[in-house]
Formats: sequence, C-alpha cells, structure tokens
Amino acid sequence: MKFNAVLDNLKIYEAGKPIELVVREYGIDSKDVIKLASNENPRGCSPKVIEAVQKDASKMNLYPDDSMYELKEGLAKRFNVGSKNIIIGAGSDQVISFAVHAKSNPNTAVLMARTTFAMYEIYTRQTGAKILKTPSHTHNLPEMLEMYQQNKDISIIFLCLPNNPLGECLDTKDIEAFLEKINQDTLVIIDGAYQEYGSFKDKNKAINPKELIKKYPNTIYMGTFSKAYGLGGMRCGYGIAQADIIEALHKLRAPFNITNLSLKAAIVALQDEAFVQKCMAENFQEMKRYEVFAKELGFDFIDSYTNFITLEFDNSKKSSDIAEKLLKKGIIVRNLGAYDMNAIRVTIGTPEQNSRFFELFRTVYM
Repeated sequence: MKFNAVLDNLKIYEAGKPIELVVREYGIDSKDVIKLASNENPRGCSPKVIEAVQKDASKMNLYPDDSMYELKEGLAKRFNVGSKNIIIGAGSDQVISFAVHAKSNPNTAVLMARTTFAMYEIYTRQTGAKILKTPSHTHNLPEMLEMYQQNKDISIIFLCLPNNPLGECLDTKDIEAFLEKINQDTLVIIDGAYQEYGSFKDKNKAINPKELIKKYPNTIYMGTFSKAYGLGGMRCGYGIAQADIIEALHKLRAPFNITNLSLKAAIVALQDEAFVQKCMAENFQEMKRYEVFAKELGFDFIDSYTNFITLEFDNSKKSSDIAEKLLKKGIIVRNLGAYDMNAIRVTIGTPEQNSRFFELFRTVYM
C-alpha cells in the first residue's frame, strides 16, 4: 500500500522505556526499576487532584465539556488573559501540531535549534516543509537570526525555553531583542513546558504570556500540566496567543480532544500552587547533588533550568554503553547519542532514587 511521500523519511518518536518493558526484557523486579528518562514529576501530582479524579471517576462514560470553560477560566485568571486567547490540547505537543499544520507547507521552512524537542521536526516533516537547524546544539540566537535573514520562506521559529533535552534557557531580555527582528507573519512558538522550573530557578528566564503576546502578536506560548503539575498520564496542555491565532488552530482541533478526567485533574492542579512550589524547591535541591557528583567523577554537565540534567562524557566513555549498563541494573535514562552527543539525560528523581542512581552509576562508569 502506498502512503504520502512525506512519511518515507519520517522517524517515529521514541518515548522513554516504560518500567513494564524493562521488567519483561531484563527480568528485573518492578520495585527495583527506577525511571529517570521521561522527565515526569517523581513526586506525582497534588493529592487534591487524586481525590477529585477519584470522585469523578464514574463520569468517564460522558464526553467532556468541549468548551473546556472551567479550565480556560482558570488559565485566564492565572495568566491574566482572555479565554479567547487559550486553546487546550492533549498535551502541549498536540497544540504544537495544530500550529505547525496551520502555518507550514512544502513551500515554507521551519527554524529550530540543532538539539531540541524531537516532535518539532516530526510535525514539520508531516507538512513537507523544509527543516533548518542551527549549527549549535543549544539555542544560539545570533545563529538563528542569521539563518532567518537568509531564508525568506521561514514560516515558524521554535524556541524551547527551557530547552528539552538539554536543559539550558535563554534570558527573557535576549528573547525579546530577537523577537523585535522577526517579521509579523512568522509564527514564533515559545515552548514553555518547563517554564515553571526555569522561572523558579532564575527570574531572568521567566516569560509572561500576557506581555509576550501583547508585544509580539506573532507569538504563541505553549504550556503543559505534564511536568511540574505531575499529570503526564492525563495529557493536558495549552496554548496562549492572540485570538486570531487561537481561532485558526481551533479549526484543526477535533471535538472532545481531551478526557473529562484530564480536564478535572488540570483544573484542580492549577489551584494547588503550593504543591508545585514544593516540587520546584525539592527538584533544585536534588539537582545540586548531581552537579557535585559530576564534578567529583570528572565529567561535564549542562547548567539546567528544568527537572532533568544532561551529563556529558569525553571520548573515553560512550553514553550508549553507560545507558545500556544502567538499564540492565534497572535505571532508565535517556541516551542522547541520536542527537550526535556523547551524553545522557537524567530526570531528577526523589532523594532515594537519586542516591540509587549515584550508587549504580559508579559501578558502570568507574
């Protein structure tokens, strides 16, 4: 059977290995497996969310409120924007998909950092658009600007702030200086999946969606409940932009695109900011342990503004070997070899999980 030609060179996104698969493949007891590969919140979600979802579990036979009124109102209040400025998706990556399909086609190009969220490239290839990547792995705005000025057919620019899978983050003032030079018909997607972490660690990284879209009407801010709020399994994200952009994206949204339990979880999670702040503090406290550990063993790391850290190795060690040896011991991490980097990405776990990682890492690295 023949399919659209754009699928010929389209790679399938590889998610982090689930615990169940490691148990089956390596015969390890599930209680001995620690997943530090998918940047989930190891502290789970707010207990208030669990209580609310359990209370509404009997409603799973019903379709959700397709207007998503209550969640939009909650987000509107949080960010001081109008409900008309918000679109809800099954994870922020679904909203990213809407944006790419709304703006890109085989006559356009999409610009992104060399190493960033893989779905940007996958969604772009689905449209047949050309992909442009900077020489630098991390976000290099001078490189991006030069490439933008040399390619008049760029329809979208991706800025992942903080960046996944590396963890670095640009200062807001530098982003604004960059945006001043971008044509108003170029859509700039600001992926803020890890913004809660970045802004907690450094206020100079904080993005205000209201001010962003007001000053730069060609931007859209993406947020998610999958990371800081601990709702990865509920698949709920959002986009914030000018009303005309949101209206265009709604033309691509299927009805009932997230579940009623996902809506309930997100609505309640948004109300428990104390839980999120506690998670932020514990995350960066534990991250310091990784930084000390890396210095002790003599390898590099990227200063991270997220809930993960990228560990880089010299040529005497191979990240693929390290990741595989850790996997056999029940520690799941993300090997970044596919990004042409000799590095692994490790989610910051609980204190107990991190201690176990340090213990087993020594056995495979030394």
